[in-house]
Amino acid sequence: MIQGESIIEGVISADGLRLDKALADASGLSRERVKALLGEGRIALGGKPVSQASLKPAQGTAFAIRVPEAIPAKAAAQDIPLSVAFEDEWLIVVDKPAGLVVHPAAGNLDGTLVNALLHHCRGQLSGIGGVARPGIVHRIDKDTSGLLVVAKTDAAHEGLAKQFADHSIERAYHAVVAGLPVPLAGTIRGAIARSNVNRKKMALVEDGRGKHAVTHYKTLEPLQGAALVECRLETGRTHQVRVHMSSIGHPLLGDPVYGRSPPRLRPILQTLGFQRQALHAAELGFIHPGTGEAVRFASELPEDMVTLIGELRNR
Repeated sequence: MIQGESIIEGVISADGLRLDKALADASGLSRERVKALLGEGRIALGGKPVSQASLKPAQGTAFAIRVPEAIPAKAAAQDIPLSVAFEDEWLIVVDKPAGLVVHPAAGNLDGTLVNALLHHCRGQLSGIGGVARPGIVHRIDKDTSGLLVVAKTDAAHEGLAKQFADHSIERAYHAVVAGLPVPLAGTIRGAIARSNVNRKKMALVEDGRGKHAVTHYKTLEPLQGAALVECRLETGRTHQVRVHMSSIGHPLLGDPVYGRSPPRLRPILQTLGFQRQALHAAELGFIHPGTGEAVRFASELPEDMVTLIGELRNR
C-alpha cells in the first residue's frame, strides 16, 4: 500500500447491480468518486484490477478499493468563529451571520464560510471528490442570515445533493417586506433566470426560459408600513424569495437590488444602520444521509431583524 492511501475491502452484497452502484453502497463513497477511482486503476475484484463501471459482479465477490489521501483544498483554513446548530461525522449545520460569504470567489477570496469550515473541520473531511474540502450543496446570499447544511463526506454530499435536486428539502425563510400582502397568504409561481438587463440580477421570465420556481408565503405579523412574512420554498432558485416577493409588490426591506424601501421607512432603516435585505433562513429539514432519519433545525431571528421589527411594531 502506498503511504497515505487507505484500503476499503468488502464483498458485493447483491446480484445484478452495476459495479459503481454496488461499490458506492458498500463503501460509503459516491458513485462519481467510485467511477474516478475505477478510471485510476485503484479498484480490484477478486484480486484483479477492473475499470468498467457497468460490470455486474456476482453477489459475494470480494473487492478492494485503494483510496488516496485527500489532497488539501486550495482555499486557506481561517479561524473564523462559527455558530454551529448541529455537527456529526457526516455533516455540519451552520447558523450563518449576515455579511459572511459562503464560497471564495472574485472579490471574496478569503474570509468566507468555506475558509472557516476548513479550520473548524480540520482532520474531519474525508474528501469531496478526492479533495479535503467541505461539500457546499446550497448557498444563501452574503447578506442573508440563517441555516446552511454542509457535507463532510463524499457520500453525505451526494445524498444531500439528491434531496436538493428533487426539492425534498424543507426550507422556510422569515422576511420583513414593504407593505401588507393581500391576500395575507398565497403561492407565487414564476420562472427565474438571470436578467438580460443586469447580469447581476435575477428576474421573472416566461416559462421555458428560466427555472421553475414556487414560493408559498404567509403573513406572520402586520407591521407599520410593512409585514413579517414566512416564505416556504417548494424550489430553491437564486434570490427566489427576493425576486418573488418583489414581483407581487412587496420587496424586502433593505434590499438594494430588488426594490427600494418605502420613503416613510427609510429614516428608520438609516437610524438603525440596517443595510441588508431583511431575510433569514429560519428552518431547514432533510433526511440525514448517514442515518436515514428526518432531521429539522430552527434558528431564531438575528438581533438586527428583531430590532427592526420592534421599531416597526412600536410606530
